[in-house]
Amino acid sequence: MRDGGAFVVGAGEIATAKIGSLLDSGARVTVVAPRALASVQELARAGAITWVEREYRSEDLDGLFLAIAGTANPAVNHAVFTDAQRRGILCNAVDDPPNCDFYFGAVVRRGALQIAISSTGESPALVQGLRKEIDAGLDAAIGERLRVVGDLRREILATYPASEERKQSLHRLAQVEVCDSLDCPARRAAHAQAAGSLGNTQLSLLAVEVQP
Repeated sequence: MRDGGAFVVGAGEIATAKIGSLLDSGARVTVVAPRALASVQELARAGAITWVEREYRSEDLDGLFLAIAGTANPAVNHAVFTDAQRRGILCNAVDDPPNCDFYFGAVVRRGALQIAISSTGESPALVQGLRKEIDAGLDAAIGERLRVVGDLRREILATYPASEERKQSLHRLAQVEVCDSLDCPARRAAHAQAAGSLGNTQLSLLAVEVQP
């Protein structure tokens, strides 16, 4: 990508969701469109995106790695895809699977945990329904648990040399709940096993509530 960013053609309803997905992934986004929804204009005013207020030009793709064609005009979207193909640039023409090199998945997030769902363009509506089902059924606290487990994993890796005990300790962390407290039983058990002084069975029996 140019400067590590993503290029979006269009700033209406079709493109807005893709702009949001790109921002969520940490991309720097440039949008070209003669008009834009109020929400897109607000993102531009806030400096979250760069909005080039004009029609798309073929040379806009020069030097890019990735482009999104998200206008309501199929002819413009096809032109963007064709121009991208000539330049060897990855392109997604929204809601037009034959003119896509890649697809956007629907994502459920809980902190660092991300679950992506894709139908490779066959039915975005079905994917959105599945996303809602997974979102409703996934424990809201799992993101916090993952953060605590991640912190402890890094702590174990930095404290103990590579060994079978350390490996088993890290695997067991995915099966028990730990808390931030230094006195957390599962936390102490993980350290003990990594040091080679506690068996797997004992560690697996230790589970405590995750504390905020």
